[in-house]
Amino acid sequence: MKRFLLILILLSSAQPAYATPEIPSTFTFKGSGYGHGVGMSQIGAKGQALEGKSAQDILTYYFPGAAVTPVDNSQIIRVNVAHQVTAAALTISSQANDCSFGLASEVQPIQQVVPNSKLTFTMIGKQVGVIAKAANQAPVPFTAASNWTISWTGTDCVVLLKVGTQTMKLKYGSITVRSVPITGKGYKIEVVNSMRLSDEYLYGISEVPSSWPMAALESQAIVSRTYALSRIKNVRKDCDCNVYSSKYDQVYIGYSKEAEPKYGVLWRNAVQATVVETSTALAITYNGVPINVYFFSSSAGQTQRSIDVWGTDIPYLTSVPDPWSLDPKLNPKYANWVRVISQKQMAEVFGLPDVVSYSIALRSKTDSVMKITGTSSSGKQKTISVSAFKVPLKIPSSWFDLPAKIALPDSSTVVSN
Repeated sequence: MKRFLLILILLSSAQPAYATPEIPSTFTFKGSGYGHGVGMSQIGAKGQALEGKSAQDILTYYFPGAAVTPVDNSQIIRVNVAHQVTAAALTISSQANDCSFGLASEVQPIQQVVPNSKLTFTMIGKQVGVIAKAANQAPVPFTAASNWTISWTGTDCVVLLKVGTQTMKLKYGSITVRSVPITGKGYKIEVVNSMRLSDEYLYGISEVPSSWPMAALESQAIVSRTYALSRIKNVRKDCDCNVYSSKYDQVYIGYSKEAEPKYGVLWRNAVQATVVETSTALAITYNGVPINVYFFSSSAGQTQRSIDVWGTDIPYLTSVPDPWSLDPKLNPKYANWVRVISQKQMAEVFGLPDVVSYSIALRSKTDSVMKITGTSSSGKQKTISVSAFKVPLKIPSSWFDLPAKIALPDSSTVVSN
């Protein structure tokens, strides 16, 4: 019996020790495209424009079943240009002598403001205080109020909005500076620029370079107008606006867009080309109604279906070929990209103590990632959505670790995993 136990002990000691999986210090991801992939590919629009396609050709291609038609363009849109700030400064300037500026609030009748004056707005309790300072004059304080309006008339009047170190040039409409209660933060300032949606707002949209072909610029102008129309009915309480000026809606940079040297006039002309007459302008419609439009930078050769990205099947947001996005001449940054992610970042995004490997748990019909699984050194696994993965890690698109395409003699392809 003792001899038997000794043999067991010797056999046991001869077994190899359990090897702890190696924990990589980094992970490398390779992919294509930039953005969510639904709707109009901006690189694709550029590629088609270079091939001679019109804006209508481009838009009806990326939104199958939709049409480009004239719609009412009389709406005023409220664009948030400063969100939840404690102070903002407006410098009233002019490039002509016919500019006239006014300042008013619920307790202050409209009062003329000397051109080149600086208006400084700051929070005072629940209200906004204002101090006006003109050149060579003493500062003039105004009674604090919850809502201020700055308006102007004239040919080339420009208002410079400065918040912190950021400055924006505004030329159209009027500006409101309002005190808004923010849950857990007290009262903050919201600055909103109100102007005509049809053209004045679009002049400041900076989603594509103004040097692009005219048909691509017109496509973007029509898409951007359609996007704004879908948001015009609701004023959001959190920003006192219809849309933000950031990428969370559309990038709006004000007068700086059309004032770009050499190319700014091309963007303005493209916007003007989409205005049919005084009361109508072109938008993308489905059954006569402006669509819920989406656009993005580039794909991995095929646009996404809305059902795969957001779970809702919309007939005009389906998948179409987008080969222009894979052209490195048209899309040098994102036709192919590589991102290196650290171990710490991977562990944090999966909520695991560490990550030794990952696998693609689910792909869409266009090979975009929908779910991804991380595995820790202890064997614990966690599966998360692609948005929960790529957004915090700043992965350009959901098209990564793409299956290899193997060309066959008859020019068809098979997928090799």
